Amino acid sequence: MKLKVCGMKYVENIQQVAQLQPDYLGFIFYEKSKRNFEGIIPDLPKEIKKVGVFVNELPEIVVSLTEEYGLNTLQLHGDESSEYVQRLRTIFEESIAEKKQHLKYKIPALIKVFGIKDTFDFEVLKPYESLVDFFLFDTKGKERGGNGITFDWSVLQKYNLTKPFFLSGGIGLEEVSEIKKLRALNLPIYALDVNSKFETSAGLKSVKDITKFKKDLNVF
Repeated sequence: MKLKVCGMKYVENIQQVAQLQPDYLGFIFYEKSKRNFEGIIPDLPKEIKKVGVFVNELPEIVVSLTEEYGLNTLQLHGDESSEYVQRLRTIFEESIAEKKQHLKYKIPALIKVFGIKDTFDFEVLKPYESLVDFFLFDTKGKERGGNGITFDWSVLQKYNLTKPFFLSGGIGLEEVSEIKKLRALNLPIYALDVNSKFETSAGLKSVKDITKFKKDLNVF
């Protein structure tokens, strides 16, 4: 099981969290978010994948920021349709062909986010299944992520696809025991995505709490 720490914002804190060796660090490119990223991403170990989080952004801008920041993975956190995802892939392919970077550059891994509260119709995932690398299930709330609330994880027992997914939404230290129970169900949970419950303020992560989280779960 992988670990993604999302909503990174401050250079020194990014470097501190990177020393804990999470698999992913997430940077939010969404002006309405209090964790909106506008700085410089410091050099990170190659093992850590840089995730760009976008909300209903123009595909051309997504591609531009991907190239500017060297993003490895893209998280589509809005209402993006399957047609949008296909268009995004096409633009990447055209960009790669134009720059003749076939051996140096490839389309970033794509994550499509879906919000869940008490129920969810997993049939809506079908059009995306062949277009994305992962799904991410977050709590459906007022904000586009970072609500600090978990959804009813029992809903995931109805997940009948093989596509691996990230689990997000209000995950903190107090969720460790429930996460262990969830792992026993053998669902294709690829990674845990943590954010607001490990913050001392918006965008500033507690190294101490993340360290304890990794130790308590003992699965990373």
